[in-house]
Amino acid sequence: MKWIFFTFCACLIILGCSKDVASDQVQVDLDIKRLISNASPSGNYRYYIVPTDSELSEFPQDSRNPLTPAKVELGKMLFYETSFATTAKFNSGMGTYSCSSCHIPEAGFRPGAPQGVADGGKGFGINGEGRLRKSDYKESDLDVQSARPFNLINVAYVTNTFWNGQFGGGGVNKETEEVWDLREDTERNKLGYAALETQNIEGVASHRFEYSPESIEQYGYRKMFDDAFPEVRDEQRYSLFTASLALSAFLRTINSSQAPFQKWLKGDLGAMTDQQKIGASLFFEKARCASCHYEPNLGSMEFHTLGVKDMYQRTSFNASSDDRRNLGRGGFTLKDEDMFKFRVPPIYNMGDSPFYFHGASKLTLEQVIDYKIQATSENPNISDNLLSEKFKPIDITEEERAALLSFVTYALRDPNLIRFKPDAVLSGNCFPNNDYDSKVDLGCL
Repeated sequence: MKWIFFTFCACLIILGCSKDVASDQVQVDLDIKRLISNASPSGNYRYYIVPTDSELSEFPQDSRNPLTPAKVELGKMLFYETSFATTAKFNSGMGTYSCSSCHIPEAGFRPGAPQGVADGGKGFGINGEGRLRKSDYKESDLDVQSARPFNLINVAYVTNTFWNGQFGGGGVNKETEEVWDLREDTERNKLGYAALETQNIEGVASHRFEYSPESIEQYGYRKMFDDAFPEVRDEQRYSLFTASLALSAFLRTINSSQAPFQKWLKGDLGAMTDQQKIGASLFFEKARCASCHYEPNLGSMEFHTLGVKDMYQRTSFNASSDDRRNLGRGGFTLKDEDMFKFRVPPIYNMGDSPFYFHGASKLTLEQVIDYKIQATSENPNISDNLLSEKFKPIDITEEERAALLSFVTYALRDPNLIRFKPDAVLSGNCFPNNDYDSKVDLGCL
């Protein structure tokens, strides 16, 4: 009987300890939720929960371009379709690239190289890192940007797009009307659409795509346009304009709802590791990350000078010291106080592709965190006295640094972005690129 008594006592002790551990773990999660709520603009940690793919009514959207399943599906197909790349610089580039040439889901909807190359590029590699210049294109012929492409995850929460926030007449661009006419692209802010729609109305043309009734019919998309835009007259329905609206609708639905942090916010308290929970605490309090990264997509519409290098200060295409993109917000507003300030980017799935900041000057998330810990300018054109008042050194231990890195790298990573990629496009072309070298890399031959 003694052994029964001692076994019973041991079980009570174990159960008591288990309850204590469980209680401690619950308290840890409650403490983190409190910290997140304190950082949240709404005062509630649930502010950071993003909608799932099917919750179309929950995504921020342009009232003039409401989300519908048919419109989103059309936009998804057009995003990867190469057949509409029909205004390429040279014949060799015709039908060889798509929007996804520069925004690859496996790379966190960014290119695997410092810059994305659409028209004039060849090859793909694994995640776009193998994209090179075609031999018949000069560097100046390439459709390439002299700033690092943004990731598109949770872009629905961005009220003004580009690193300088130049697109969209609302949000931070209210009372900037005097500079809209200075550039043909920003004149489109007068159309009255939200930033994403405005940018895409400009972008589909500037990136050398063309949509006509004939090509839409030829490549099998007529019915999809009919289903997506039944209210638009036939003479306007099959056009670059409606294509841009469909693309915008699809982009608004790209989300990070399957990331561990999102699952934890929704009640799965085991979705994050203990280390990642420590990292979350640091992100929202001690490390001050959430002082800038505080919107639902963990970006914001603030602009800050961090003193990072510009794209021309590394090996790159079509980048130069006199490029207005180097001026950040000031390159758009032309105000001295806005010079060298860049928009705070969203940071889900940032570990899926190397190259960070507008000039792709950092190669790993470790380097990004270390740069923010030190808070010293690396750009010889920007002195430390010009740095943002929010960009100050951070005092954290090596263990805390590792926890913060784990949170940003893994807890903020949606592992299933491939769900935003179709099995095939209607033309039957290889995608996201359709040039010969890409076909080889992508296994299309």
